[in-house]
Parts: sequence; structure tokens; C-alpha cells
Amino acid sequence: MTGAVEVPDRSADVLLTDGSTVHLRQITPADAPAIVAMHSRFSERTRYLRYFSPYPRIPERDLARFVTVDHHDREAFVVTSGDRILAVGRYERLGPAAPEAEVAFVVEDAHQGRGIGSVLLEHLAEAARQEGIAGFVAEVLPTNGAMLRVFADFGYQVQRQYADGVVHLTFPIAPTEQSLAVQRRREQRTEARSIARLLAPRAVAVYGASTTGQGVGAALLGHLRDGGYTGTVVPVHPTAGTVAGLPAYPSAAGVGAPVDLALVAVAPDATPGVLADAAAAGAHGLVVVSAGFAEAGPAGERAQHDLVRAAHDAGMRVVGPNCLGIANTDPTVRLNATLAPRLPAPGRVGLFSQSGVFGVELLAEADRRGLGLSSFVSAGNRADVSGNDLLQYWRDDPRTDVILLYLETFGNPHKFARLTREIGRTKPIVALAAPPVEPGGSVEPAGSVEPAGSVKPAGSGEPAGSGEPAGSGEPAGSTDPVGVVGPDAAAVTALFARSGVVRVETVAELLDAGVLLANQPLPAGRRIGIVGNSSALTRLAATACRSRGLVVARGYPADVGPQATAHEFGDAVADAAVHPGVDALVVVFAPPLPGQFPDQDADFVTALTSVALAGDRPTVATYLAGRLPPGVPSYPSVEEAVRALARVVEYAQWRRRPPGELPELPGIAEEAGRSAIAAGGPGMTAALLRAYGIEVTPSGLAGTADEAAGVAGRLGYPAVLKSARPGLRHRLDLGAVRLGVADERALRSAYAELAAGFGPEVLVQPMVPAGVACVVETVVDPAFGSVVGFGLGGVATELLGDRAWRAAPLTDRDAAGLIEEPRLAPLLHGYRGADQVDRAALVDLLLRVGRLVDDHPEVRTLRLNPVLARPDGLTVLHAEATLRPAALRPDTGPRRL
Repeated sequence: MTGAVEVPDRSADVLLTDGSTVHLRQITPADAPAIVAMHSRFSERTRYLRYFSPYPRIPERDLARFVTVDHHDREAFVVTSGDRILAVGRYERLGPAAPEAEVAFVVEDAHQGRGIGSVLLEHLAEAARQEGIAGFVAEVLPTNGAMLRVFADFGYQVQRQYADGVVHLTFPIAPTEQSLAVQRRREQRTEARSIARLLAPRAVAVYGASTTGQGVGAALLGHLRDGGYTGTVVPVHPTAGTVAGLPAYPSAAGVGAPVDLALVAVAPDATPGVLADAAAAGAHGLVVVSAGFAEAGPAGERAQHDLVRAAHDAGMRVVGPNCLGIANTDPTVRLNATLAPRLPAPGRVGLFSQSGVFGVELLAEADRRGLGLSSFVSAGNRADVSGNDLLQYWRDDPRTDVILLYLETFGNPHKFARLTREIGRTKPIVALAAPPVEPGGSVEPAGSVEPAGSVKPAGSGEPAGSGEPAGSGEPAGSTDPVGVVGPDAAAVTALFARSGVVRVETVAELLDAGVLLANQPLPAGRRIGIVGNSSALTRLAATACRSRGLVVARGYPADVGPQATAHEFGDAVADAAVHPGVDALVVVFAPPLPGQFPDQDADFVTALTSVALAGDRPTVATYLAGRLPPGVPSYPSVEEAVRALARVVEYAQWRRRPPGELPELPGIAEEAGRSAIAAGGPGMTAALLRAYGIEVTPSGLAGTADEAAGVAGRLGYPAVLKSARPGLRHRLDLGAVRLGVADERALRSAYAELAAGFGPEVLVQPMVPAGVACVVETVVDPAFGSVVGFGLGGVATELLGDRAWRAAPLTDRDAAGLIEEPRLAPLLHGYRGADQVDRAALVDLLLRVGRLVDDHPEVRTLRLNPVLARPDGLTVLHAEATLRPAALRPDTGPRRL
């Protein structure tokens, strides 16, 4: 009996060019009536351009074929808004096992020009690739300019032929750099547009505001009204005629004017009705401050899922639930749709907070420090709108120069890393990332990742020239990557820095860096001029600079003494500001003795402020005589001032470096890698690596002397024998390894010794030339997705965690930096007379590993240990991988929310 064929789920919520959402899914026979209804709404021109004839109605035979597909040779998607189908697209293979398929789609007239065609083409191409189709063909009438542009603008190499009055198009559908770039530009525009609509509504409906003025809804309404919002405020109340002095309505849909945004402060069970009313009023988005959703347990999680599903069906985006709200300080908008009664002044900083509690603190502290904001979003449970969406919006927002983020989770870490690397080149990003909470409830240091089933380093050392199995004997998804560890807190901070993000540890540090970046230029180097009127404070500043890796400029610190006048103090600061050997200034001032210069306090402030606001070098100050005016980054202690400056110096240094490139790597077969993972089995790891041009020295598992002799006879002598017990394969020091076994007689003797001491199972491998033992490994980090680590092998290096890390995929600069960063890297350059290893071969290996885990996010860990690096190349002696049952969505493929 033949079982039912499993239908792949290819559904997705997607954003259109106007920032609204629609749902894309596979067609079903039940869609027949809706397809007929959509067809009836087509204009005669649309029917003619699609079907090359008037085609006034769909015959039953054609309709049945339209809505019935096998999801392999024939696939079709519909795009829906609520219960209405707006568009349909399909491909049909040109013949059994043919590598090409014909593609076609049509969009209802009222919804043309919203980017639906390009979304359909992306998803059809992805589905076709999964079914082994390599190219599309299409036939388009010459007068159908819009359809021709969809194909021409897609980023593929489209070939055209004109025959019989029709334009024949053919093009491969494998992703290219150009097609990915086009797709990401569209993604950025749609996501930015969706946020822009939330932050600049023409009218806001408030659900849940009481007539008593008490409660969350009333607070939202009051803050919106009192903040000077320039649009229309619409209180929605079932019975009251007025709320808080404003005309109230029983339904936003009954206002008679467009309502763009809905603020929701009602119980979770009331949100479906609110959503339906807001959708009927034409709202673009919901800001749900109500709690009781996913954070409250499984029932709340289901309610949250249903809320987002219904909102997307209605074309809306959701901020929250369980959030603080959103704000826009633009004088033309003045939107305070938050639970914070007061917003900071308008400014150039965009602020995102996942936590509502932290959001309140952030807004209050930013206001206290005079840090002006352009806009603010608190995402709460982050059911829909996320930090990545805000990065896409702030990327091109002319009112935002600096981005501050408080993050608790990373929904799409790979995308976060890509966006920050791109945006950080022009706009500084400062992030406070909370430590991830593991399933067991324990909190790990931010960035530490421990794969399931792995253990802490077992002290595995590897002698040069010894052999190691190539993954044979390791089942697919093995959970025995002995010694695999993730980046520690310092390494994660470095990962953030290399992605263009200034990582901080506290709210105070987040704003310390934000104030400096928002008000001062970037430093050109690390040389710091220190000026003060206290020898103790200037010495303290010098010590703090050196401890942070900064260089105290020659001739500094400059101590003008406690008796210095404001003029003398100002001259010293001004001299430092133009000194050719100074890149940034640290100014420290302690008030004179009581009664000295009582009328000159303002003069000291003026002297410092004139330099800080007019100079081209960043200035930080510790001014203990009072407050400095906005624009001058002032800190209560010298250490805090230097800490903020050091982080900005590191960021400026990263920005000056060339970004590096993703080089072409010959010999990569991504599809073969996918097949290796799907096949699984003992040889999965070796087959996957082979698909990426990485060969692993062969090996075999043996349980008797005869089996060991048979493996060695097949692989060749001299051979290596190792105990197959986990954790012992590297332990020459414990006697678990036998090197240079010359012949069968020696092999049987070596086997007997190993079996007696460590058990009968051994691994047999041919001997390879000696080299410097290295380790290449990958893990999944909660902030960056797959990251690649490199270090030298040995017990001591594993114990000390001497690893360098970079986010995948690796650029050429990333890979080169990885092999230079470990403390033992000089061993690769030749140490005490040794020859230098082939570092180009190591770079190539790292690039291939980075590409592998980038292409296959289901690879949870990958470990190559040891890799023997030599002057003439390298040898990978052992490799093992673990898989995750459900991989995070990679930052590739068709666009989706």
C-alpha cells in the first residue's frame, strides 16, 4: 500500500513595498471558488496579458488543473489578504525530470505595483530549486512592460528571444550575488517602510482607556495627548461619549476617517475583537502593551500566535505584546505612544528596547543626560516587529545618526550580524545584550554556547603526525564533540566589535557610549591627551587609558594645577585639541578650594565647552564642579569617561579597516552537501566536508586484531592505532595512541597493548607527515548564528581557551585574522628554527568551513581536530559534526517575516 506523499510547507507571511503584510501559501482544490472570484475582478487587459486571449471565464477543466498540483513537477502559490486571493503564481516542469520549468503569475489589478510579482517569483524559484529545477522559462507579450520589468529586475541573467509575437525568456534560478543583493534591497525597503508607517500615523486609536483615568489604557491616552501628538487621537470605548476630554467612539471603524495605528491595552481574550475593528478602520499596525501572552505560558503563547496570524492576514504588523510602546520625536509627529510620561528631547539617536522595564529606565536616563532621541520602540515579546526591523528602518533614516539596542533574544542572528556589519560602516550601533537563558533555566554568560551533548575540554592533545578518524564511525547528529566550546564573554564582545557593534554591559554604559557617539566626532587613532587641574585625577586617567589599551600621548597628562585660572585651564585644553600627536581628549576638573575663584565657575565651563563643541577630536570630561551643557560628554568618574572613549576608539578603528570580501571558492557543491546531510549515516561528516573541497584522511574502526590488520592493509602502512573511546583518541601522553606502526606484526602487537589498557575498539589510520596541530570548530551563538573558531591544538590551549572567533560567512580578512589572533599563533610563523606553515592553505580551509555552516544552518557544531599545518599544505585528520533537528531560518531564501 502506498503511503501519502508528504507536502512541504512553503507558506510565509511577507511584506510588500507599501509596508503591509500578506500571506503566501500553496494552492489547494478548495481555492477554486476564490480563484474564480479573483478572475472575475481582472480587467480585460490583465486577462489578455496573462492568457494571450480575452478568457472571460475559467472553464471547469482548466480550473481543476489550476488548483490541483503535485508540489514537485507542478507547484502554485496564492497570495491572500484575509479570505481574499490577490494573486496566483505557478511553475510547471517542461517534461519528466526536465531541468527547466515554465513560470507564470498574475496579480489582481487593484494590487499591482505592490511588489507581489517579485515575491511570488522568489518563492517559486526557491520551491523549484528544492525539486531539482535549475531554470525558468516564461512567455510574455511585448506590451506587458510591468511583467518584463519583474523578470529583468530580479538579478538573474535573463535571455530574451522574440518570436511569433511573444517575448521568450529563459534564466537560471540558482542564487547569485546580484540576485541576493536585489532581494536584500527589496527586503530593506519593505521592512523600513513597515516601521515608518507605524512611527508616523495620521490617527491613533486607543483601546482600553477607562473613563476614570485609571489604568494602562488611560496612561497611554494621556501620554499621547499631552505629548503634543499632531494627528488625531481616537479613544475607543463601548459606551462613553468622551474619554479624557476627547470624543470617544464605540468602534474605530465608525470614525469615518483613516486610523493608521491602534494602541491596545485590553485583556488578551479581547484582542481578537480589537484587531478586527482596527483592521476595518484601515490600521497599519497594532502596539499591544497588554501582558498575558507568550510570557504567561502555553495558552498565552497560542493567543499570541493567533494574534500575529490574524494581524498579518489583515495587512498589519504587531509591536509587542507586553511592550512599553513606540515614540517619534519628529516635530511634525510628536508621537508618545508609550507608558513613559515624558520623552527625551528630539535628537539623533534611535533607541530599541526589547524589555518594557528596561525601556522605562532607558528613556528616563536618556532624558536626564540630555541625550536626544529620534525614535523609540519597545518590542516586548517580539512576536513580530524586532530589532532587525528597526535596524532596517534606521539604516536610511535621515533623523538617526546613532543606534542603541537593548536585546534579550535574537530571532534571526545571522541577519543581525549581516545588518550590523553593513550599517555600522556609516552609523554607530551600541548594544546591551542580556545573557541567554538556557532551556534548563540557568543563565549563561552572554555569548557562551555549549552544544547539546558536548562536554568541557577533556584535555585532548595531539602529537604532530598522528592520525585520527575522518568521521567514520560517528553517526549523523552525533552528540560527542569532545572539547567543543563556544566563545567566552570576551570573545563575544570581540565578535560584536568585528560586526560593527559597540557591546556594553549595563544601561549606564549603553548611554555613556551613546552620548559620546551622538555628540562628538570619531577619533582618528588611539593617542589620548589628558588635561586636568588635579594631579591625582590626571594620573588616574592615564592609568585607566593604559588599562584599556589606549596610548597616553607624549607630553601628557598635562596638570595645570588647582590654582590655575579658567583662562589657563582653557588654554591647556585648547592646546591639546590641536596637538598633532593627540587623537582624543580626556579632561578632568575638580573644583578649587572653597572661596577660590567663586565667580569663575561659568568661565571654566565655557573654556571646556568651547573646545568640546568646536573641535574635530572627541572630548570626554569628568567635571566635578557641576553639570556641563548638552553636547559635552560628561561622566561622574574618570574610569567611566575612559571606558566610553575606549569603546568608541575600537569602533572607529574597525570602521577604518577595509571590510573584506567573500571570495569565490572553487570546488563547492552545495547541493551535494545538502544530500550528505539528508542521507546521514556514519559517513555524513566526511561527505559533507568533501562537498566543500575539504578532504579528511581516511580511517576505519576495528574491534579485533584481524579487523585492525584488514583496515591497515587497505589504508596502507605505516599506520596509526588509537583507542576509540571518547576523549582518548588524542591522548598519546596516556598511552592511548601508537604511531608509526610499520607492518602487520607491529600492528598486532600494538593492538594487543591498546586493547588491554583501553578496550578492544580502536581506530586505524595511515601515518601522515608531521605538522603544527590546529583546531577548527564551529558552534551556534545566540547573537550571531554560526561562528567559526580557530586555535592551536593541545591540552594547554584548550584549557586556556586560546581560540579566535568570527561570524560566518568569513571574509578574506576574517580568515586571515583568525589565524593571527591566538596567543600561540607565532608557532605558525616558524618558532625556534621551525619552518613557516602554509597560512594560505589555512585561510582557504577556514573560508570553506565558514561557507559550509553558512549554507547549512542545521549544522550545530563542526570540529576539525587536529588539522596538521605544514609548509607544503595541511592535513585534516579527524572531523565530526552534530546536527540540530530544527535549524534557525538562514538569512537566505525568499523574503518572509
